[in-house]
Amino acid sequence: MMTLSLMKKPLAGFVLFSILLLLLPFTVTNDYYINVLIIIGINSIIVIGLDLLVGYTGQISLGHAAFYGLGAYITGILSARWAWPPIGGLLISLVMVGILAFLIGIPTLKLHGHYLAMATLGLGIIVFIFFQELDFLTGGPSGLVGIAPMSLFGIPFDSDLSYYYLVSAFLLATLLLSINVVRSRVGRALRAIHGSEVAASVLGVNISRFKVGIFVLSALYAVTAGWLYAHYITFISPSSFGFMFSIKLITMVVIGSLGSLWGAIFGAALLTSLPEFLVVFENYETSVFGLILILVMIFMPRGLMRGLEDLIKRMIDLGRQNLKERSPTS
Repeated sequence: MMTLSLMKKPLAGFVLFSILLLLLPFTVTNDYYINVLIIIGINSIIVIGLDLLVGYTGQISLGHAAFYGLGAYITGILSARWAWPPIGGLLISLVMVGILAFLIGIPTLKLHGHYLAMATLGLGIIVFIFFQELDFLTGGPSGLVGIAPMSLFGIPFDSDLSYYYLVSAFLLATLLLSINVVRSRVGRALRAIHGSEVAASVLGVNISRFKVGIFVLSALYAVTAGWLYAHYITFISPSSFGFMFSIKLITMVVIGSLGSLWGAIFGAALLTSLPEFLVVFENYETSVFGLILILVMIFMPRGLMRGLEDLIKRMIDLGRQNLKERSPTS
């Protein structure tokens, strides 16, 4: 019932989710799990933006790790090399990557299907090579050290708990903005594009403007997540922003449920925390992880969130049918 409520009343679900985020740390006794919750929140911000692009608009991107990495490296370089404050790093990152995403999106989003996927994959590889080779700026394969811890307007976020609430605030802001986008005329246009670009164009939808706009917005989400990650870890290296992380992000969207903001968060939470539970399998962790993904795609091809929704509906219908059969006939 709760899943259905979240789907049909997103603002009510937003309030419940806000309360959950507020109370969740009080149920955790180990600081390590607060760290995991922080990474889940950061990944959720990226995946929400990617779901707007992939789930709602139908545009496949395999390069979002590049935007995530650019957000981390730009603010990291400004902080470590020139002692810029974190807020300055965020603003510069948003402007620079926003312009880059706009310039890249105009020609790239004219492609379709696997051609678009290959183009965004190429973007990710190029950016990854820059991270590796520009040693004088990025530190190369050894990584970038000396990034300042997070501090906003003189307020330090120097504990895991305070950083958790900071990430939660950005996650809620991202979610609220995305809910408004999805429920607006823009959201209807995105779904029309996903259904059929030809039909959407006939109805007067400016295909290019909406596709580029949502591409830029999803890139800005990834930049914000990269900024939060860099000032939390205070060390970054190219290995955190490679091709495999882009694949993991896409998997989070698909497993959670395409075209579902709640599914995006669920997928991010599941795939971020799952390795922590698979540690007991030691050398078989990757195999078990793959098996779980295969089973989900076989038995819940629409994703876990929509799969749970369908399961709840079937259980409700079955319960009503049983009550009807047991009721006395007139």
